[in-house]
Amino acid sequence: MCGIVAAVAQRNVQNILLEGLKRLEYRGYDSAGMAVRDASGRLQRQRALGKVAALGERLESQPLAGTSGIAHTRWATHGRPSEANAHPHQSRERLAVVHNGIIENHEALRRELSGQGYGFESETDTEVIAHLLERESAAQGDLLTAFRQIVAGLDGAYALAVMSVDEPDVVVGARKGSPLVVGVGIDEAFLASDPLALLQVTDRFIYLMEGDVVRLTAGGKIEIFTASGEPVEREVLTYEHGDGAASKGDYRHYMLKEIHEQPAVIAAALEGRLGERSVLVESFGPEAEELFGRVRQIHIVACGTSYHAGMVARYWLERYAGVPVQVEVASEYRYRRVVAPEGTLFVTLSQSGETADTLAALRFAMQQDNYLGSLAICNVPGSSLVRESNLTLMTQAGPEIGVASTKAFTTQLTALMLFTLALGRVRGMADDEQAELVEALRRLPAQTAEVLGLDAAIEDLSTAFAEKHHALFLGRGAHFPIALEGALKLKEISYIHAEAYPAGELKHGPLALVDSEMPVVSVAPNDELLDKLKSNLQEVRARGGELYVFADENVGLEPAEGIRVLHLPHIHEALAPILYTLPLQLLSYHVAVLKGTDVDQPRNLAKSVTVE
Repeated sequence: MCGIVAAVAQRNVQNILLEGLKRLEYRGYDSAGMAVRDASGRLQRQRALGKVAALGERLESQPLAGTSGIAHTRWATHGRPSEANAHPHQSRERLAVVHNGIIENHEALRRELSGQGYGFESETDTEVIAHLLERESAAQGDLLTAFRQIVAGLDGAYALAVMSVDEPDVVVGARKGSPLVVGVGIDEAFLASDPLALLQVTDRFIYLMEGDVVRLTAGGKIEIFTASGEPVEREVLTYEHGDGAASKGDYRHYMLKEIHEQPAVIAAALEGRLGERSVLVESFGPEAEELFGRVRQIHIVACGTSYHAGMVARYWLERYAGVPVQVEVASEYRYRRVVAPEGTLFVTLSQSGETADTLAALRFAMQQDNYLGSLAICNVPGSSLVRESNLTLMTQAGPEIGVASTKAFTTQLTALMLFTLALGRVRGMADDEQAELVEALRRLPAQTAEVLGLDAAIEDLSTAFAEKHHALFLGRGAHFPIALEGALKLKEISYIHAEAYPAGELKHGPLALVDSEMPVVSVAPNDELLDKLKSNLQEVRARGGELYVFADENVGLEPAEGIRVLHLPHIHEALAPILYTLPLQLLSYHVAVLKGTDVDQPRNLAKSVTVE
């Protein structure tokens, strides 16, 4: 991901832009840059490889001065991290562009522009936008008209901010698939990827809608147009200042806050990575498509909750991408003789990117001959795991303070589904099947919010567990790992001994534990294993067990003696593991509160395990 800041002000904008970049550095840290239009009407640009601090040092010795400008902090997708690939990109010193997202048809556009005499100085997809805009603005004589014309021909996802030497104190922007907000100042106006970047100058914001185009001009004038070119008014909202990640806000515990953040962070994980009908493979890096095309097997290595995410991904990858998958506990992986068939991709999962066992496994694997390369799915830019992997996908979960992972897990699952679809796209997955799943992903944040609306009902359910010492969790197929995760959460924060089993394994031993004092929790999505799961649940009832079932609203399971049922909204079968995680998190949370344990800092546990 990348971060955009832009300003049209009544003062020098350099420090406004620089401070905004610092606040957006979580979105990208490969390089940073800034361009302003100076008093003589020329575009002046500074760029630096590395973090925003490197750009700050450059500006100390070579400052910029102007009342309008654009700036960017980059996370590479097209082209390696370098100063030449850093934004803003320019065309013939007349136009400057900053861009978040991926332009899918950039290669065809590059060939077209090269044939018309435009030279390219970078490896990025963004530079084609600068040259297209230069060409069209020269023909149209108006930046806004040219801008609206060229964005209509861009395929993919983007947020854009552009400026021209020919139009003083004008910045034009647009969004499609990536967020862009307008900051409303006093006779000043701003653009940014996130309102946090602009809280230094305003607390009033306009959240642009999909397809919107905006023009900022001197005196704080803001004009917004729909994708069809019609002028439109958007509501100005006042930012409600909170304590952010460092505060629980109105929540009793960090864990509860982070559970309720999941609709927003899942949306962030999807941001800029979905095209009209498919996942944007370039989200994984500039070499992803070529590397994915050579994958013949996958090894996933992780610890704890991340290991459970990897187990779910095995079902997805084998079904939709047609690739055999092996999932390993990182602390065990490097202590056995590993056989990696030729063409194996090594995938690591970690919230912190500093998990010692996972890092050691990555380093061990990269010394082997048969691995094609490595992919890290992680939440922390700049972490060791990210730096040492060939490809990366950031989960965008934001800081997670509660030791028991919640939003980090569901964003990992979201990222793994994106990986599944990206790999499937390269390997010939049916277009209609991919489009169906992409549409289901778009609905996912709203459906998770709907499940969180069941909080009170789950709290009521939790009272049955407060005096228990043991619990059993059941699931089938991709929901067996979700049962494992539910059991882990309960034992982590309530200290109740909990086990998880594939429901079909009950008769092979676990049924001996079932009695009225052993609550049995199950998830029952509407999938091909539903009838078999129902039979397994009857085995529990026949032994006097008490069942607590989270079930799809369409499966026909109703409360009865010895069985309590909470209905969840229907969801696409493939995404059900993500949705069914949420009630298990809430159940564990409320049980822990009833037992009076330290929810956020359970005994003997730490957030980031950086020792073996």
